[in-house]
Amino acid sequence: MAERRPSPGRIGVGIGVNVRPGLPPPSPAPAGGDFEPNGGRVPPRFTAMAGRHRLLLENAQQLVLVCGRGEEYLLRDGAAGLPVLRDASVVVGLDGRIKAVGQADVIRDQFSGATFEKVIDCSGKCVLPGLVDAHTHPVWAGDRVHEFAMKLAGASYMEIHQAGGGIHFTVEHTRKATEEELFNTFQHRLERMRRAGSTLVECKSGYGLNLETELKMLRVIERAKQSVDIGISSTYCGAHSVPKGKTATEATDDIINNHLPKLKELQLSGEIHVNNIDVFCEKGVFDLESTRRILQAGKDIGLQINFHGDELHPMKSAELGAELGARAISHLEEVSDEGITAMARAKCAAVLLPTTAYMLRLKQPQARKMLEEGVIVALGSDFNPNAYCFSMPMVMHLACVNMKMSMNEALVAATINAAYALGKSDTHGSIEAGKQGDLIIINSSRWEHLIYQFGGHEALINYVIVKGKVVYQNEMCGTMSSY
Repeated sequence: MAERRPSPGRIGVGIGVNVRPGLPPPSPAPAGGDFEPNGGRVPPRFTAMAGRHRLLLENAQQLVLVCGRGEEYLLRDGAAGLPVLRDASVVVGLDGRIKAVGQADVIRDQFSGATFEKVIDCSGKCVLPGLVDAHTHPVWAGDRVHEFAMKLAGASYMEIHQAGGGIHFTVEHTRKATEEELFNTFQHRLERMRRAGSTLVECKSGYGLNLETELKMLRVIERAKQSVDIGISSTYCGAHSVPKGKTATEATDDIINNHLPKLKELQLSGEIHVNNIDVFCEKGVFDLESTRRILQAGKDIGLQINFHGDELHPMKSAELGAELGARAISHLEEVSDEGITAMARAKCAAVLLPTTAYMLRLKQPQARKMLEEGVIVALGSDFNPNAYCFSMPMVMHLACVNMKMSMNEALVAATINAAYALGKSDTHGSIEAGKQGDLIIINSSRWEHLIYQFGGHEALINYVIVKGKVVYQNEMCGTMSSY
């Protein structure tokens, strides 16, 4: 394969600036050094970079950094002015990490002695960080399309659940499925998520409710980590529901005395790597005390706390999560004012799921109040048989329309803040030197089209890139330069 060297240009360094659509380009940086996207001052001249690199994205109409100073997360005020570069380029190294971000002519000169495995001309297009889906249930067998008709007829989530449907219906089918069957459907779902721009996805177990099936699901997730070009944060969710024939107390004891010790053993042997522990803290499922016991036991073996709370009834889940040092809590449709305050103080992310509130006709999570109170707001698709949505662009659109978030806030919630909710904002969620080269390229001169176009991402997203490798190329987007 031939290689390409960028054409020469003036000597300089990348300039990171806040540019809002419709405003003229900024004035040049003051003499003595340019502003560098990751913060600090750098000399105005330096030696050009040589060597071989994996990817060059050049001449982007807009390059949306999301963060420019290594932030772990962004609150409301931070989201108000996202750093956006015009006529900009990105270099990803052979290790899959971003090596440089800056103005196109500056990068062209800096890497005039370099070669690239791939070069993509992004003229007239926008480059954004790969999207992060902070909450999914993608490993299961069977579907629940019949229950959708029941919901439309007025049946509530808990009415279906108590009648043996819902989670229990999926558990029955997942227990019967082979590991290979589960992997094949899981792989297909991950590919659909990736085509919609997701490059890091949280994936839960939870449709086994017994040790054997929960481990089967976790092995499927582990296999996908090794074989599918997408980032995965895995979550043990054995407390997704109370198994038939057990009380909540019996199920809690089984998880603490049997599931988690086995999981710790498999973690230590390297057979399975799990990141998070989840419990469905809900009236009629796991109460506050059972939730506390399970989450603390998971934390004791090194898992991050990231759980379902305050969805259908006010359970004081937010207060509990803040007390236990939870990394994130999902749903929160029924969160209390005190819970919001506690989460803000504890820097516990709120993973909001607008698809769930939409499909179940629940009241919307209080996104605006959370943002105003200083909560780290993230988004997830909640993909599962009950909320069958793969698309984070659609999730962001719903968050804006139904939860009254701005487009900036929605993008932050689906990138850096979602990465924070998974404990991965040091490597994902923004376009900054040193971070993983996970990127998407959209066929638009303004990045907002990713949210504005409801359901149009199939034609809008041209490329999805993971670790500098093109993992999806839209056949409609023309020929990619490959050298």
